[in-house]
Amino acid sequence: MTVSAAPAEAILDSSRSPRRRALRGTPGAKAYGLATITAVYLLWSLLPVAITVLFSFNEGRSRSTWQGFSLRWYTWDPTGSIINDESLRVALLHTFVLAVLATLITVPLGVLFALALDRWRGRIPAGANFLALITFVIPEIALAIGLLFMVTYLATPFGLGTWAQVIGLVTYQRAYPLVICRARLLTNRAHCEGAARDLGASALGAVRRVILPMLFPAILVSAILVFADVLDDFVLVRYLSSDASTETTSMRIYATARAAPSPALNAMATVILAVSILTIVVGWLLFRRWARRQGEKADMGSLASTL
Repeated sequence: MTVSAAPAEAILDSSRSPRRRALRGTPGAKAYGLATITAVYLLWSLLPVAITVLFSFNEGRSRSTWQGFSLRWYTWDPTGSIINDESLRVALLHTFVLAVLATLITVPLGVLFALALDRWRGRIPAGANFLALITFVIPEIALAIGLLFMVTYLATPFGLGTWAQVIGLVTYQRAYPLVICRARLLTNRAHCEGAARDLGASALGAVRRVILPMLFPAILVSAILVFADVLDDFVLVRYLSSDASTETTSMRIYATARAAPSPALNAMATVILAVSILTIVVGWLLFRRWARRQGEKADMGSLASTL
């Protein structure tokens, strides 16, 4: 005797859970799937970082076996801690110096460039805008090699070292404040500036009293991005460094990890991570203060919407 396919399919369908049949194809099921994918992605991304931070507090030299909690690699180890190892101190200090100098130079240049391109019309500014944005697509190593040849073989007022690294970082990072500030200017610049001029403000006064306060969130985001990106830059600073005094944390970690790695490398990475998080928190507090004065809602979504 042959059993038809239709009754068998009906029996299988009836054996399924009603809850499973109800969730299939519903927005709730899709949201559950997206939440699962997001959780897996976050776990995959953050687990190595958490392990790195954890073993920076390891008592022993092992970077894979937990031997007890200690601040040895931050403070009291006589030769290997960040405080007592001069090469690690120099690398950390030089990294922060480069990040501060590059941010202080890049962000004002990017803001001025954005204001100029916002007012300038024609083929020349279009070409200048293209050249300014080209760093988004040029490989960093190509820019680093070009700057290395320029500093080495051309008559420049500076050589390899700190200022070569700063100029290279500014050249590479300038596109961030330019794009972010131009996006902010395209929202409501025209009528705000026009209203200020109608009320008697000069062109410079309108920029100072209206445009720059309106650009504050974009400037803040630009500064955070540039500072955080410079902290872990490797290619540019590696090609434009001169000696051990111009090594950064990324260079030091790369060089030491291939020789005799110790949890001090984890400690250096943890310090950089902590500074990056602190920078974001300070920026968030500054944005909240600005939003409170402007009477706007202060949350991370509204800060991101300034882009």
